[in-house]
Amino acid sequence: MRHLRVLVLMHPDFVPPDSSDGYSVREINEWKTEYDVVSTLRAAGHDVQPLGVQEEIKPVREAIEGFKPHVVFNLLEQFHHEPVYDQHIPSLLELMQVPYTGCNPRGLILARGKDLSKTLVHYRRIAVPAFAVFPMRRKVKRPARLALPLIVKSLSEDGSRGISQASIVDTDEKLAERVTFVHERVGTAAIAEQFVEGRELYVGVLGNNRLRALPVWELKFGSMGGQSARHIATEKAKHDTDYQEKLGIEDGPAKDLAPDLQDRIQRIAKRIYRTLGLDGYARIDFRLAADGTPYFIEANPNPEIAKSQEFALAARHDGLDYPDVLHRILALGISRAKAGVSVG
Repeated sequence: MRHLRVLVLMHPDFVPPDSSDGYSVREINEWKTEYDVVSTLRAAGHDVQPLGVQEEIKPVREAIEGFKPHVVFNLLEQFHHEPVYDQHIPSLLELMQVPYTGCNPRGLILARGKDLSKTLVHYRRIAVPAFAVFPMRRKVKRPARLALPLIVKSLSEDGSRGISQASIVDTDEKLAERVTFVHERVGTAAIAEQFVEGRELYVGVLGNNRLRALPVWELKFGSMGGQSARHIATEKAKHDTDYQEKLGIEDGPAKDLAPDLQDRIQRIAKRIYRTLGLDGYARIDFRLAADGTPYFIEANPNPEIAKSQEFALAARHDGLDYPDVLHRILALGISRAKAGVSVG
């Protein structure tokens, strides 16, 4: 790829230093994705300008007018501290006619609401857990069709925010308590979905029109909670490195899956990607039940792409080194702009 001017948008707290020397693992984990992207693109010869953005649009406009980037690498997951505003940054870039990486605004909106994405995917005859939504400031009443046990989550937050062992409920009283917790502590509506006992699987997908599904990846829970706890991707299991090391929680290629089942899960991931209007890159999350049914849980446009995260590791397992992944993502953003039409 020719040398490019790349403007990288990120949260101001995550603007990385030029070197990671002298920083602790905990400190590096705060900005590892931003550091990996910026340092890798610079090492490849690109002119890279990081920009922290959170409260003001003006710095984005000024950077685009002054730096004149060939492409914007979008690592923003929120604006005004609200994840639900993430789609507005790509919208702004489209209005300014600037190529950008990652998902288009419409795909971000469709994937954001776990209820809407499940409804659309179910319409395409893909298995999803039964679910119900509990809006803010409404009485919690479980629909008769929704059998216990359930897992209760934020309707719109990602990154397993607010998910713990207490998120799995087996009585109406516990359901009401957990919904209240999500309303008060997370600050969003809640979704309660049928808990699927099984394996936690992820499939990365790259592409705009021609799609490449990466190898099926699995979050392996080690000794998490012993015999009594359910194996779920809690907030600690996803983000607390000390907790992961202590319990042997790790991710890697999904083993002991029949080749036809792996192929089916990858095909389903592509169908979900297209159904939700995603482009660029995304991760599709499943629970694999004991009977071999992969249940769609959620789609994650613009997932974590640090070198150590699932997406990059699965890509490397599939023959794409980290610089190749980033260059593929840049090329997809540029080619979408050249096509002259947003998927959204």
